[in-house]
Formats: sequence, C-alpha cells, structure tokens
Amino acid sequence: MLLPETLQALSANFAGLESSEFRGGTRVVVPRDSLLAAMRFLRDQRGFDLLVDVTCVDYLNYRDATDRFGLVYLLTNTTTNERVTIRVFVNEPDLTVPSVVPLWEGANWMEREVYDMFGIRFAGHPDLRRILMPEEFTAYPLRKDYPLQGRGERHNFPVLLRSES
Repeated sequence: MLLPETLQALSANFAGLESSEFRGGTRVVVPRDSLLAAMRFLRDQRGFDLLVDVTCVDYLNYRDATDRFGLVYLLTNTTTNERVTIRVFVNEPDLTVPSVVPLWEGANWMEREVYDMFGIRFAGHPDLRRILMPEEFTAYPLRKDYPLQGRGERHNFPVLLRSES
C-alpha cells in the first residue's frame, strides 16, 4: 500500500507519471529519462530504503502492448510499510536505462540478471557482465523470441571431443 501523499509528492515532482492500483498495490509508470531522479526522490524524500527486486517483462506479442520490455522495480519503505512498483518501458534498439546501483547497492546482481536474461543495459552499472550464463553465450534466454529449441545453448561453444579431452 502506498500512502496518497507519497503518490501526490511523486506526481508533483515528475511530470508524465501514470499510476494504477492492482490488488491493493500501486504501480507507477515512470519515463526512462526520469527513472534515476524518481528513484532518488523516493529513497531520499519518501524513505524507500529497500529495493526488493528488479525484474523485466517481455511484452512481445502481448495483446495491446505498445512497448517491448517493461522493467519492474519493487520498493519498500520499512518505516511506514509502504510498497510501490515502479515500471519503466524500453524498446529496441535502445535498451538502456540508468543503473540504480548508486542508490541501492543491492541492485547490482539484480540488474546483472536482467541484463543476462533480457539484454537490458544499465548505464553506470559498476560491473555489467553475465551472472548466470557463460560469457560466450550471445542470446538472452528469457526473451519471448528466444527459440524453444535453445539456439545459442550449443552453437556458441567449442565442441569437445572425447579424444581431445
């Protein structure tokens, strides 16, 4: 639950925000250019001291979707028990958003996972490299256009023969 004054303060400081309610939770869509400033505002001015999660949704072929990827940030204020979902939409070819690692150090591995699985780049991330897949892996396995046959899983690695091992 998000206090009304928090949503009002956020809307007063950042133009173009869209908010909605779903099952008691508040979701706010923030333009990419305002992401870092809005997140800093929530942390510094509204006390959102815990970044719970960073994840991504691929809306490829999703009915009525206008954007390809939706980044989702879950924030909590541990003092007031407020929770808010911040969403940012990005489209190809520019899949870059500012990193929130300077605000919450815990975003480091979560952003790396989103990069590894979806190919979203986080500008300013201190160590943006794959975290789950090998460095040689060239695909992003959680994208909707990733082939079910697993293209990339075997195609990018050298073949080891029994006689050479």
